[in-house]
Amino acid sequence: MKRSVLFWIIAFVITIASGIYQRLTGPTYSLSGTTTFEDMSISYRFDRSSAGASDAPVALPVEDADARATLLWRPHESGDLFAEVPMEYSNGAFRAVLPGQEPLMKLDYQVRLERNQEILLVPPEPVTIRFKGEVPMWVIIPHVLAMFAAMLFSLRAGLESFMPEPAYTRLVLWTLGFLVLGGFVFGPLMTRYAFNLWWTGWPVGSDMTDNKTLLALLGWIVAAAGLKWSKSGREWILAAAALMLAIFLIPHSIS
Repeated sequence: MKRSVLFWIIAFVITIASGIYQRLTGPTYSLSGTTTFEDMSISYRFDRSSAGASDAPVALPVEDADARATLLWRPHESGDLFAEVPMEYSNGAFRAVLPGQEPLMKLDYQVRLERNQEILLVPPEPVTIRFKGEVPMWVIIPHVLAMFAAMLFSLRAGLESFMPEPAYTRLVLWTLGFLVLGGFVFGPLMTRYAFNLWWTGWPVGSDMTDNKTLLALLGWIVAAAGLKWSKSGREWILAAAALMLAIFLIPHSIS
């Protein structure tokens, strides 16, 4: 197998693996777990993100319909008393809804389960759910594809440093092109639809997603300039690729 083909395969595998890692460790990924209640094993899964203006459903699968369940919720970090909503039992689970909120608003919530004299809070600490607007697929799909392509070409450019005679120019240009398209064309569209804002990073805000995208772009702009500043440009390319990978591993929406 040619070294170039091998490097493309390695870059592709790392891109997919890092994307999966980011998705599964992000704060908007559903919180799941297992607990016990009066000898019953209860598996739960609670959403931490809700799109659209509608109420957010909450369900807790429980085998015992004679138990009682109450949904507790309050505005995030408000210090208010929890509102209590009795949950109805249907199709093997207790169900209720959280009231819909404006984009960027957050609620803390958990379920209080009761039977006889036993009381259990599920999960032990409240879950935080963030509300956002509905983002159309014509924005989501090209944004995701462009960002993954930028990561792929970034890694491939870094691996190019290990070629006997590295050729960086096209790889760098493709990286910059996809990064601009995904992060600064479709990225602001994502933010606009989700939160009614165009940009929430520096210098107008502190959103980690926007800031890390900006940092990645600056890193590759410096690397592109570094191709002219230094004899080989290898150190600049490796630094930009490493920075991009580190940034890509930071979950979205952690602020």
